[in-house]
Amino acid sequence: MRKMKAGCLVVLLLAVVACCAAPVLLVAAAGRPAGQGQVDAAAAGIPARMLAAYLTGASQATAYVPGCRGMRWQILAGIARVESDHAAGRQVAPNGDITPPITGPRLDGSGAGGNTTAIPDTDGGTWDGDTAYERAVGPFQFLPETFRTFGKDGNGDGIASPHNADDAATAAAVYLCGNGRDLTDRDQLRAAIHTYNQSWAYVDDVISGINRYDALDTTPNTPTGNAGVVIQAALAQQGLPYSWGGGGPDGPSTGICCSPGGQDGRTVTGFDCSGLTQYAYARAGINLPRTAAEQAGAGQRIPASAGLSALQPGDLIFYGYNPTADSTIHHVGIYLGDGQMINAPRPGEQVRMDPVNAMPGYAGGTRLL
Repeated sequence: MRKMKAGCLVVLLLAVVACCAAPVLLVAAAGRPAGQGQVDAAAAGIPARMLAAYLTGASQATAYVPGCRGMRWQILAGIARVESDHAAGRQVAPNGDITPPITGPRLDGSGAGGNTTAIPDTDGGTWDGDTAYERAVGPFQFLPETFRTFGKDGNGDGIASPHNADDAATAAAVYLCGNGRDLTDRDQLRAAIHTYNQSWAYVDDVISGINRYDALDTTPNTPTGNAGVVIQAALAQQGLPYSWGGGGPDGPSTGICCSPGGQDGRTVTGFDCSGLTQYAYARAGINLPRTAAEQAGAGQRIPASAGLSALQPGDLIFYGYNPTADSTIHHVGIYLGDGQMINAPRPGEQVRMDPVNAMPGYAGGTRLL
């Protein structure tokens, strides 16, 4: 800122372990059709893990500023595009940590990097590596002093760092919300961006990015209440890799060995399908069983014969070898509405949005919310 463990598995006959994705012979049918209700990170030109951070930050804004309206991922992406080009040239770990750290020019008043006002060090070099003067830090280019005021623990690891994508995005969302702005109002949105950098040319640049991202986004509207909490938590994991047996109520983790396709989950930090649903539902205070088949019996069952019209956003949806027999269920996703789901599809893929019909063997849903 310039201004200032067990896998998603089910035991079948003869104790054969089935993958949390489609059976090996059917996985080709689970590919993602283009242009069907997705936040497409590639089309937006945003690394998937950074897009996940923007979703995380936007979803947590009202927890810190209850009166804030209209915070969304596109606003955060518009800021980060200008400030760091979405952490371009850096590695973003599954937990959001960015390496090497992003630091701006030394703010010593020399004119280098456009700065003409000297800002003495305030953090002892902790975040910016400079014990004499300040440098803007992280993908949102916070001054250390500003981040100390607005910094939040966006990824739930107990640490707030401007060099963590989730923490920085959540902090930026809180900063832009102010005392409770209505960011659906264009004038208030422009005023919020102007507080971030007091240049109207900067505001126009950020707004142009927001407009582009708005045009690309086809995410179904997220409901309020616990269903909204579950969906936002799951959407924020987009871009994390599928890990056979990985993830759970506490978040992404390494998994187990080995999937039918040969993935050793012990080498991959991420989620399998039921690990993802466990995590998302835990955010709403609901503890799910570990496997997809067990989760099918955890709430009000919605048979496949009822059709997609019987589903509500936040429902668990299932896939089985025999859609009428819960014992054959091998995969689970979370329904988003409009025929879409959030899905950890299979080894080698990432958490993403998919059409419900992207996978064969739809076996209905379960409602717990």
